[in-house]
Amino acid sequence: MATFGSFALLIALALAAYNFLAGTVALSAIAAGPALAWRPNRLQILLGRIADRISPERLADTARRAGIAGFFAVTAAAFALVYAVFTNDFSITYILEHSNRALPAPYKFAALWSGQEGSLLLWAWLLGAYGFVLRLRHKTDVKLYAYAGVILAGIQVFFLLVINFAAPPFSLFSGPLPADGNGLNPLLQYPEMVIHPPMLYLGYVGFSVPFAFALGALMMRYPGEKWIRITRTWTMVTWLFLTCGIFLGMHWAYAVLGWGGYWGWDPVENASFMPWLTGTAFLHSVMMQERKGMMKSWNVWLIFSTFLLTLLGTLLTRAGLVSSVHAFAQSSIGTWFVVFMGIVSAVCIFTYILQHSHLKTEHRLESLVSRESSFLFNNLVLLTACFVILWGTLFPIISEYVQGSKVTVGAPFYNRVAVPIGLFLLFLTGVGPLLPWRATSFKSLRRNFVVPTIALWATVIVCLAVGVRPWKNGAYQNGDFYALVAFAVAAAVLSAIISEFLRGAAVISRQTRRNLLSATWLLTRRNTRRYGGYIVHIGVVVVVIGLAGQAFNRNVERELGFHDQMSVGPYTLRQVGATQDTNADYDSNYALLDVYKDGKKAFQMTPERRIYHLGEGDQPQTMVTIHSTPEWDLYVVYEGVNPDTGQPIVKAFLNPLVGWIWFGLAIIVLGTFVALVPSLSPATAASRAPAAPRMAEHALKGGD
Repeated sequence: MATFGSFALLIALALAAYNFLAGTVALSAIAAGPALAWRPNRLQILLGRIADRISPERLADTARRAGIAGFFAVTAAAFALVYAVFTNDFSITYILEHSNRALPAPYKFAALWSGQEGSLLLWAWLLGAYGFVLRLRHKTDVKLYAYAGVILAGIQVFFLLVINFAAPPFSLFSGPLPADGNGLNPLLQYPEMVIHPPMLYLGYVGFSVPFAFALGALMMRYPGEKWIRITRTWTMVTWLFLTCGIFLGMHWAYAVLGWGGYWGWDPVENASFMPWLTGTAFLHSVMMQERKGMMKSWNVWLIFSTFLLTLLGTLLTRAGLVSSVHAFAQSSIGTWFVVFMGIVSAVCIFTYILQHSHLKTEHRLESLVSRESSFLFNNLVLLTACFVILWGTLFPIISEYVQGSKVTVGAPFYNRVAVPIGLFLLFLTGVGPLLPWRATSFKSLRRNFVVPTIALWATVIVCLAVGVRPWKNGAYQNGDFYALVAFAVAAAVLSAIISEFLRGAAVISRQTRRNLLSATWLLTRRNTRRYGGYIVHIGVVVVVIGLAGQAFNRNVERELGFHDQMSVGPYTLRQVGATQDTNADYDSNYALLDVYKDGKKAFQMTPERRIYHLGEGDQPQTMVTIHSTPEWDLYVVYEGVNPDTGQPIVKAFLNPLVGWIWFGLAIIVLGTFVALVPSLSPATAASRAPAAPRMAEHALKGGD
């Protein structure tokens, strides 16, 4: 399989190179065609001779077909590596280092992306898959898709060069073959690790597609905003994959690492969050370009920056530049990525300078109190957050280069800056829907903000009544203050969004005699993009409520002998025994804990400590037990045995509102799917609401 896989990668590289070179020549010949009749230079003469021998359109089509064939070549290589994992082919160094015979089948799939070489192969395969779909849809706009396909081919050439020459996944082991492999890192032997990395990579790699369309549209001076409408679905799907990947990573950190949290501002966590921020900004600001012809240059650079940040994230993960539980060992491929990022940046800057006159704004901002201004402030806040995170992530590298010593930036720095930024962004999430386009009147503002303002202050009063107070015992509680603000603003934003639904649905219900639920459904179907976006915003609000609960976390740690007990919040944990288990992959030690609430036994928890049998030796791993309710999570960790006393050590956390974070993700996914569904045509909407006069029709149409 090693020979087959290596040969498939070489074929894929050759096909990608042909796709890129032949496509470039064909598109250059087509673009230079009208200019050949006057002032021909050497390049134009050469292109003219090529055009005489073969049609540029035909050459471009062969390049497209080469790109399709390249996808199958990379697929063959990925299949060869997975097959080698399942057949325990330890003659391949990568398989020897990341698998063993006892590894369960699902985690054998995970071995594909558990190491550097395999993860790069996964990137190349996903890029080939995106390119495959794009090239099959080329008739949507032949020339624009051709440009995008050639740019994707250029990106693919880079990754295949790295895989073939810098980090080959099919390198053969040179020493005597051991009887078994080293096995998969225990941290990765968790169900979510079968889907978290592919989701994250689908987001990372997927942003290559809108980048390719944006760069291609700029190169060919594509008229209007059609390229944005074409790439809207690509961008939203990619954004959704990245969002799910980030949240799955959060849940993995929460359920596996045993520290009681889900986000630690780890450099690799930051690396995935930064392109999410700029991608989110892009999704919002393109609406300004579509509707008003504004922010054209801004949007181009947003998507350029998003793609460059995905490359930076890959560089941080693989070059060993930062210390992270997620990062691979230090390697030499960081130089490859730095050079490629330099090339991409140079191409973007050169193309922008050459074609920037094509991006002139058609309209100006008319008022600071308008929906346009809310989009602008939204973008500025997102980019400010991205810059802060980028600075904190790169500061240890910069400090080591300048001073010779690495200065680490911890979570307090990020929280001090990011939390206020996030709260302001949450505020803008609610303000935007309440503002009309162009400008608004004071009367309109007063009418639209009455309900959110009431909701905000009512929430403040309730929170103060139940004990959420910034000042306790004469001391300022920073966490309580931010939680109070988060709950209050979240209530205001929810009331604003719900008011938008109810206002339109009430008009439709009154005029068509539908019930309110049916009217809301029709309202959403008539403008899925707008109301799907509102549902996404509701999901974001729910996530923020869950995050705010972190201010009230409690934990306790102690040794628990037989029948000893400890209390955390309303729960009492009593140790009633221990048990052991063993299999070919690991040995387990369990602590049996009866959990009491209000003096009655409620349930039993069994936190676990595993000892994995790996090639390089045994490795311990904590397996957390979590009991979730809408109010809080009871999170229990078995930390091992005190060697001096022989007693098990148990740590328990009471983490309020964590479940709201995962529920918020479900709402975000639902809203994105709604936004992706095509809206009902005006004729169809009218047929579903025949009695609706102009007022109801206006409510049905809504606005972006």
